Amino acid sequence: MKRNVQSLVCTAALLAAAMASLTACAPLLIGGAVMTSIVATDRRTAGSQLEDEAIELKVASAVRQGLGERVHLNVTSFNRKVLLSGEAQTQADKERAEKLAQSQENVNSVVNDLAVMLPSSLAQRSKDIVTTSQIKAAFIDAKDLQVNTIKVVTERGVVYLMGRVTAREAKRATDIVRGISSVVKVVRVFDEISEDELKRLSQPPLSK
Repeated sequence: MKRNVQSLVCTAALLAAAMASLTACAPLLIGGAVMTSIVATDRRTAGSQLEDEAIELKVASAVRQGLGERVHLNVTSFNRKVLLSGEAQTQADKERAEKLAQSQENVNSVVNDLAVMLPSSLAQRSKDIVTTSQIKAAFIDAKDLQVNTIKVVTERGVVYLMGRVTAREAKRATDIVRGISSVVKVVRVFDEISEDELKRLSQPPLSK
């Protein structure tokens, strides 16, 4: 079973890498450079998920209008917390991107991790796609994590983890990611919940 999962992940990674090479000219990406999430097991409400999608669109549009191709920006929103990752040509561009993101409706906070440097190469972005796929496969193999509750974004080997998780889950996920050879650094952007809150969220809804 483990081998089948890894085979499927590798196939998906190769397909995603091919798509990345076709769309590499786009300076802005929504939902992260390399991100996976399934609505069915997301611990946010359906309304919050839709709101986060709208925030990603608005932030991406605002930065595109304000900075054009001076940034290669990836926007990921979770519970109104916005992660900016990618590259900006100057420190001023980085700061401007953060201000534009913060000014958008419903944004509570912004984590600005844009690197001041030239945009990453196609080879690096393809490598990041494979890294994210390896991480998701490792989460599945771990069996003590609800894999689709954690968003994974990878930029130049830096892995960002987002989601509503307990301290136990956060540590477990971080330890797994650090075990992937291509990972340079792990940045946790989690919303921490208690074990009691996790139990409540895991209970099936009462039937009417």
